[in-house]
Amino acid sequence: MADTLTYAPPGATCPGDDMWSTGIRGYRRYERTVVIGHGDSDWRAASDAVLHWGIKRRSGFSVTPLAGAGERVTEGAEYSITAGWGPLAVQEPVRVVAVVDTPDKCGFAYGTLPGHPVSGEEAFIVSNAPDGDVTLTLRSLTSRAPKGAWRPLFPLLLLAQRLYRRRYQRALRHPM
Repeated sequence: MADTLTYAPPGATCPGDDMWSTGIRGYRRYERTVVIGHGDSDWRAASDAVLHWGIKRRSGFSVTPLAGAGERVTEGAEYSITAGWGPLAVQEPVRVVAVVDTPDKCGFAYGTLPGHPVSGEEAFIVSNAPDGDVTLTLRSLTSRAPKGAWRPLFPLLLLAQRLYRRRYQRALRHPM
């Protein structure tokens, strides 16, 4: 873990908390919760998928573990996420900064490392409500990368982020 995150503090999206009231000055804050299923089988499938990068992979990304990281998210592990459009491939280096795995909530947050097109944190949280609804909560804090070729393209990156958020909302929906 030679590189430091491009923002602080890590864990700012608070994936283990039911309510999220924090943010980072200068970062765009986003939160949305959608129902993705109902019942124990949907809960088991969605929780397993989210903890194994299924939400990113089913949304069109490839995820490559780095430096001994495994397929299951682990706090402190680093990954290279790749988004590709035709011949263009964008590498997104990230570090998992928080993991939650309880009987009724699981998910994780990752933070951006130098070389990522933006700066900030993104969290994916799956919850099993008492009424049986299975929900997905997306949280993010986003700003321009501190340096690099992507800085002038930040408005376009925000548009791409909106597109991928819609994909995330569908990625874990029943049937899986």
